[in-house]
Amino acid sequence: MSDDRPIPSAILGASGYIGQHFARLLADHPRFESPLLLASERSVGRRLAEVWQLAEPPPPTLETRVLRSFTAARLARSGVRVVFSALPSGTAGPVESELVRRGVSVFSNAADHRMDRTVPLLVPEVNADHLAIAAKRGRRRGLLVTNPNCSATGLVLALAPVGELLAPRSIHVSTYQSLSGAGYPGVPSLAIADNVVPFIREEEEKLQRETARILGTRKGSRIDPLPTPVLAHCVRVATREGHLESVTVEATRRPSLSSIEEAWRSFDPLAGLGLPTAPHPPIELRAEADRPQPLRDRWAGSPFRARGMAAVVGRIRWEPPYLRFFVLSHNAVRGGAGASVLNAELAFARGLVPMVGG
Repeated sequence: MSDDRPIPSAILGASGYIGQHFARLLADHPRFESPLLLASERSVGRRLAEVWQLAEPPPPTLETRVLRSFTAARLARSGVRVVFSALPSGTAGPVESELVRRGVSVFSNAADHRMDRTVPLLVPEVNADHLAIAAKRGRRRGLLVTNPNCSATGLVLALAPVGELLAPRSIHVSTYQSLSGAGYPGVPSLAIADNVVPFIREEEEKLQRETARILGTRKGSRIDPLPTPVLAHCVRVATREGHLESVTVEATRRPSLSSIEEAWRSFDPLAGLGLPTAPHPPIELRAEADRPQPLRDRWAGSPFRARGMAAVVGRIRWEPPYLRFFVLSHNAVRGGAGASVLNAELAFARGLVPMVGG
């Protein structure tokens, strides 16, 4: 990011839960201009403060800004160079493709393009080299990068540092996913109060195939998925934010527990790159018997701008061939808006997105 000019940006779906986390993260971002706030017709004309849903107050610089309508053509002509997409899956796909065709780079939280052959499904600490699979673009085409499902993000962050040490035969994961993972207003109160729901539509399938893709091996312009089976159970629980996961790795190698813990502690592949939203370290270990917990650990991450971007690993038990642990990540930050912002920071740092229009 050698060019210090702020990059004109916009948020699609700014009135929604993830869109508002985008607004919180981008309001005073050192690399991106204060974003345009774009929304569906039912929210157009309202101020951001009127639709605000997060526990934290809206950013002072954006709270009175009016939500506006958009078309891909008009947005491309406006000079916006990067768009952060919080549009719902099913709606996002064609809009994002049209923006990219018109020269706007899109960093998406939606599922529509995650498994596209030429679209990176990116967690920068884990598979930054997958940026190379992006289709060769004409001079005026933008870049399209997606972040994974919110439960996959925490899982791959925890697995990446220890994968080579363990050479897994199988990976088993059970997720305890917060209400905000369903968006706002989320799950009806009478369906979740005094209850746990052991089914989230398409969640287990996404977690399994996206984990295999992210941890896969790039061979030229192709990603060979991780062949290790990922066996998932996904459950909705009555916490507000933060996805907790219990993980069991069946290993084929026998490293010491101290070497496994050191692999987690020393893992920081983005150190020195100066990416504002990158947490250092990206994995925090907890030694307490009852951690991590969503209420206490979901905002892990430093420096301050990276709050909520670190994964927290705890309750580590190594009884060869089985490594068992819990991992927690903030689903709306590390698994949502913050993930897309970090993807954009990395892409710009590597010179993959033009700073000004073509």
